[in-house]
Amino acid sequence: MLNFCPQCGSKLQSGFRFCPSCGGKLPEELTEAVASQPSEPHPSSVLSSVRAIEVCFILNGKMLLFCGVLAKCKARKRVCTVEPVPEGTVVCDQSSKKWKLVELLWHTELDLTYAVCQANQHADSNECKYMLRLGAKEGQLFNEQNFHLRAAKPDAVEKWLKLHKLDFLGIPSCVGFGLHEAYRFLVFPSMGQTLQTVTDEGNCTLSEKAVLQLALRLLDALEFIHEKEYAHADIHAGNIYINTNSHPEVFLSGFGHAFRFCPGGKHVEYRQGSRTAHQGNINFISMDSHKGAGPSCRSDLQSLGYCMLYWMTGSLPWSHHSQTSSAIAAEKERYISDIPGLVSYCYKQKKASGALQDYLTNVMSLQYTEKPDYTLLKAGLHESLQKMGGSLNESLNLQVTHIPIFKRLFLYTVCIL
Repeated sequence: MLNFCPQCGSKLQSGFRFCPSCGGKLPEELTEAVASQPSEPHPSSVLSSVRAIEVCFILNGKMLLFCGVLAKCKARKRVCTVEPVPEGTVVCDQSSKKWKLVELLWHTELDLTYAVCQANQHADSNECKYMLRLGAKEGQLFNEQNFHLRAAKPDAVEKWLKLHKLDFLGIPSCVGFGLHEAYRFLVFPSMGQTLQTVTDEGNCTLSEKAVLQLALRLLDALEFIHEKEYAHADIHAGNIYINTNSHPEVFLSGFGHAFRFCPGGKHVEYRQGSRTAHQGNINFISMDSHKGAGPSCRSDLQSLGYCMLYWMTGSLPWSHHSQTSSAIAAEKERYISDIPGLVSYCYKQKKASGALQDYLTNVMSLQYTEKPDYTLLKAGLHESLQKMGGSLNESLNLQVTHIPIFKRLFLYTVCIL
């Protein structure tokens, strides 16, 4: 029954432990299911997928997750929370370099982020030049590690910078990775703080000028990873870092849901239910992710559009639906063909951004396998930025405007599946 790779959607045969298309390691429960179950035609709809999976899981007596459905059984458990590792602990990466955990900066249910320094150095958290993310050994960091090894090596980023004559590209460089007890960790140069932190956990809005500056930097990063055959699949403020120590730098991080949509130059087919549905931050993921289809270029660009709209207005039509995935997906489906209505809802009586509306209209009309015109998308935003007297060379003004408390409804609740 579970005979498709959760990373690239390729069909699998009995006994596979690694996907022959993308090379990703398959989860143990997936390899067991493929080996033990006879081959069946892939369901033509998400609904039929749900029914088949529920039956399979009840027979096995286990609680497993696929296509966004959590099968009910007697031994139901929640996703395990990652326990903090004591500050001062020293971990050793794959190249035998030792890192000392100086201070826990923040954490989610899935990973922890520490300020770190090399073990032979003494530094407080403000002096640390590196950060370390730590999570479950077979969790999202495994997928993120694979992304950095395959698509985001420093020499590839440097080559891209020269080819496109860019002064900066917001793809973080992974300088170390390894295992520590039951955990996997990745080490990066310090990237500053998350945009989530800057905007006071979603309680504030940014100026149109600042949002355009952010979007242009992020489009550069997205064009790079898309050219490397990957989609990010989870764009939101918590995965965007802002470093203002010198020239403002905007990094796109958090590649735990990254998906190789074009392995070997062949775009995967659109197939609902080939991945876990509703993966990522539920308020900003695309309809492709809601439906369990492998995300593609358009998915990331649509997610960025939702983020831009929220950063400017502090509002999205589905905010009042809290964590109900199906209700949020239904609202997005309704507005995907009514961009003027979407923009009008968020801006209320205020004058809407013409550049943002044009961007949304463009990306919402993209086909699943279509290669976007990044030059056109960036040109529209850049022209609007210039009319405001702004540029990418000036400092990033992230002065925030607080929004009324009754509008702060669940927008940064990450859906943990």
